[in-house]
Amino acid sequence: MSALALVFMLAACAVNPENANTELGHLIDGASQLTVAGEPVNVALLRRFYARHDFEPVWTVRSTEARSLLDAVLRAGDNGLAPEMFHADLLRRETDLAPLDRELLLSDAFLSYADALARGAVPVDRRRDDETLTPEPVDVAARLDAAIDSPDPAAVIEALAPATPTYLALRQALRACRQSSAGRDGRKGGGATCLRSIEVNLERQRWLPRAMPPDRVVVNVAEERLVLYRADRPVFSTRVIVGQDGERNQSPEFRAMIDASLYNPPWVVPVDIVQREILPKISRDPGYLARNRMIMLANGEVEQKPGPDAGLGLIMFDMPNRFDVYLHDTPDQNLFRRDNRRISHGCIRVQKPRDFAALLMRQPIDAIDQAIAQGTTTRKALPEPVPVFVVYLTAFLDADGVLRFLPDFYDRDAGIWQQLRKRPARRHPAAQADRRPVSTTRLLAALDRSEPPSPMTGRMVLRWPTLGG
Repeated sequence: MSALALVFMLAACAVNPENANTELGHLIDGASQLTVAGEPVNVALLRRFYARHDFEPVWTVRSTEARSLLDAVLRAGDNGLAPEMFHADLLRRETDLAPLDRELLLSDAFLSYADALARGAVPVDRRRDDETLTPEPVDVAARLDAAIDSPDPAAVIEALAPATPTYLALRQALRACRQSSAGRDGRKGGGATCLRSIEVNLERQRWLPRAMPPDRVVVNVAEERLVLYRADRPVFSTRVIVGQDGERNQSPEFRAMIDASLYNPPWVVPVDIVQREILPKISRDPGYLARNRMIMLANGEVEQKPGPDAGLGLIMFDMPNRFDVYLHDTPDQNLFRRDNRRISHGCIRVQKPRDFAALLMRQPIDAIDQAIAQGTTTRKALPEPVPVFVVYLTAFLDADGVLRFLPDFYDRDAGIWQQLRKRPARRHPAAQADRRPVSTTRLLAALDRSEPPSPMTGRMVLRWPTLGG
């Protein structure tokens, strides 16, 4: 048996019977990974799309729609995405491609670009462990079908991008930055740094919900500030203290729900902090625990009793999350006068916790003070849970409509920017690990082919008067 026949047989054995009578059925269902003209494609997205079309070619009779969508892909740079992520180099010379290669590359480009606009080009499984924000999933196969049936296919796909004030301001800044960098070496100087920062933060915006909850709390770790929104308007803002610059204690990026205020909370010190910081202090000072109203627990943790000098202060805001990161008070109010407030173990200390609690609880501050004055640990549920977004935005539109650029203290921008230079391949749990990649170039000969018809170094502010707040 020839090697080519063996490749064909292996692919044919892997497909579902109802799809085996088409070329696309053999190719798409025959492998968990696929390479077309030397570039990887997203088999899961392709399978989902072509299942809606009985695994028959789509673009041979839809050349006008294909051209509109391809033009959108080639404009991906307007959204801070490299068109090369979506086969732009190959599709610019599509007449050199085999018909089935062209078909698959066009579909993969359109689907992957739609997916990148809808959810971000860097999937969660390729990010840092502490970069967990992601919007609701979008059926991009259905959206591509809607685009095909639309008089303006490109507009349907491009509508998947965020339309928030920050995203629009960043897009406008991207154009201005490119114009100011014209004629310069794109790899050096302030222009390149500006471009990188904008592209990275456009990606971070794509990790957020398309419609943010009108009532929400946003903590921007890079800004070291908390803002409470009511009906999409900022009603309260305060300084915060966030995690240290070192990798171990950085504040993560995540979403949670604040569901209660905890008055006079005890502080249960995690084991790793006990081992790194408290045990050495005990060895030098045997009276350290008693003097700080602490006790050693059987599991190796240390608990500090409630009180005005306790580590969590007088109020903690309960927001269950896998990082065990919370918003809370602190007895060290003088620390909020510092410019560098990256000094915690990852939790977020709030400068004005009483005012914040009053707004969340929808009570006067006197009621908050009375709850604290009781001196006992008390948990009070919020009238309605409030979503909180802990983000790390080094370029964003602030409440005054000012586009601000901040230093990348955590050194996270570079990792995202590098990922934005790669193909956005996503891993899918349903894929079988034991299936081997199959290249279309190895199978096409056995199949009949049909003919086609930065990190910033300082703070920078830009104003965009044409954009609303």
